[in-house]
Amino acid sequence: MDDANGTAVTEFILLGFSYLGAYQSALFWGVLFVYLVTLLGNSLITTLTLLDPALSTPMYFFLQHLSMIEILCTTAIVPRMLTDLLCSHPVISPASCFTQMYFFVLFGSAECFLFTAMAYDHYAAICQPLHYAMLMNQQVCVGMVGASYLMGSITGTTHCICIYTLLFHGTNIVHHFLCDVLPVLRLSSGDTFWGEVANLALTFLFIMTPFALVIFFYVHFLITILGVASAQGHQKVFSTCSSYLIAVTLFFGTGAIAYMKPGANDTQDMDQLVSLFYIVVTPNSTILSIP
Repeated sequence: MDDANGTAVTEFILLGFSYLGAYQSALFWGVLFVYLVTLLGNSLITTLTLLDPALSTPMYFFLQHLSMIEILCTTAIVPRMLTDLLCSHPVISPASCFTQMYFFVLFGSAECFLFTAMAYDHYAAICQPLHYAMLMNQQVCVGMVGASYLMGSITGTTHCICIYTLLFHGTNIVHHFLCDVLPVLRLSSGDTFWGEVANLALTFLFIMTPFALVIFFYVHFLITILGVASAQGHQKVFSTCSSYLIAVTLFFGTGAIAYMKPGANDTQDMDQLVSLFYIVVTPNSTILSIP
């Protein structure tokens, strides 16, 4: 992170919501409240799915891991954010910055694939009912969850290696409340074009591809339901899946808005607001996805 023409950056300044001035205290209490709701709601889901034998099904197995990821992802960001909201000069070391970036990308990517696994579970239950027990046995479910964590780890590692090998000197002000990929990438003293292209490609691969698979499974799911079920059956199935679809839309929709932007001249305050909603509010979508 150093070169012959400048001094290495030894810390990053997280500018965050400093432009709000005295209103940062109101934001602190609002974020704290939502964070506590996230912890409580997802902890209850995790505990219930672990203790209740009646919930030992693939759907609740995926929901259990989804809840744990929501807890871990928000905890990687929000406590630090709350501390910085009360601090007049929030700084973070490069090591802490890249660690936060790694876990945020890891858990966010893993969550994308878990939503896809849940969509496939719904698809298999409705479209392949005679083969459901074989398609969604314990080994398959564990493999899907393991693959989700693996893909998240690969994504996080790739992002961090790509950015850590860049040169950073001089400017160290991050226009964000966390060490996200693009805000840190834009501080590099070198050409960031290919870094932004790589970020866009990885985002497309690990956000939009899972979302496309979710759409694919649900199109077949809906075609099957509309073709064979009664009107009463339609209502029952739609009421069961509507909450999950709301959760998926919130998660992938805000994720796409936050990260599918290759340009470096986006409105930074708007980026932060979208990211705030994505990180603080959408983790409660797991609670919505309970049938």
